[in-house]
Amino acid sequence: MDTARYRAFLSAVETGSFTKAAEALRYTPSGVCQLVNALEKELGLTLLVRDKRGVTLTHNGAEVLPAVRALLLEEERLHQLAAGLNGLTLGRITIGAYSSVSTHWLPAIIKGFQEIYPNVEIHLMEGIHQEIDAWLAEKKIDMAFYSFKTPMKHKWIPLAEDPMIAVLPMDHPLAGEKAYPLSYCQRERFIMPGLGMDADVEALFRANHLSPRIGFSTLETFSTLAMIEQGLGMTITNALITKKWEGNVARLPLDPPQSITLGIALQSLKKASPAVRRFVDYAVERLRRPEATAKEATV
Repeated sequence: MDTARYRAFLSAVETGSFTKAAEALRYTPSGVCQLVNALEKELGLTLLVRDKRGVTLTHNGAEVLPAVRALLLEEERLHQLAAGLNGLTLGRITIGAYSSVSTHWLPAIIKGFQEIYPNVEIHLMEGIHQEIDAWLAEKKIDMAFYSFKTPMKHKWIPLAEDPMIAVLPMDHPLAGEKAYPLSYCQRERFIMPGLGMDADVEALFRANHLSPRIGFSTLETFSTLAMIEQGLGMTITNALITKKWEGNVARLPLDPPQSITLGIALQSLKKASPAVRRFVDYAVERLRRPEATAKEATV
């Protein structure tokens, strides 16, 4: 099956222009345009709006896009399966992950995996829970490393419990205590990461019927920690993200204790490509080793 038309369409959508798609695919812009025109003619649908700024999806294009991604993923799976039968291990894996996981777990896992499978190409996308969930649903990524949320629509493989902690300025009245009373956060100037939409913190608030006063919001937790170091407020976050951060802040367990479950989600392990299945197996085996708790999976 000739999938060049589908690849041209997908690349145009992802890059926003025929010119950038041509660069990515090593075609000419007119060649990409002709391929997309041919696909639109074949389907009898207008998939893209063209203007001077580039291209955007039509309503029909947005409806077709998930099926195009699924078709190209199946083609990749077929090529990987054939390579495996020929004694080769090839493939491409796209991973979506929390920044805590991509910082503290995945570098060592990717290094070890590529020592065994050097011909597997790996791409990493970092995001908050809502972004990663959307990428997985839209088939932009093959698997997600993030926290469990109900309802979980995807295949879920739990890996570790990560405790939630309070992060306070060093001059905070409770900085020297053994634990931070969770209800006390309602009296604080709270700094919320994830653009004010951190799914794990919001879930903790809902479960405990809390309504903290959000003083600031940030995109990344590391920005939040730097603001706390300057005495601008406090936050509650998962412990893993604070590992190796050398800022001058106090980190306290919560009272009562709270945690999130970190793991791997993917649409289907059975339908995943051979490279993806091998990566999942390798990551699970490595992160569940007893010594992993003391090294890359310290949670």
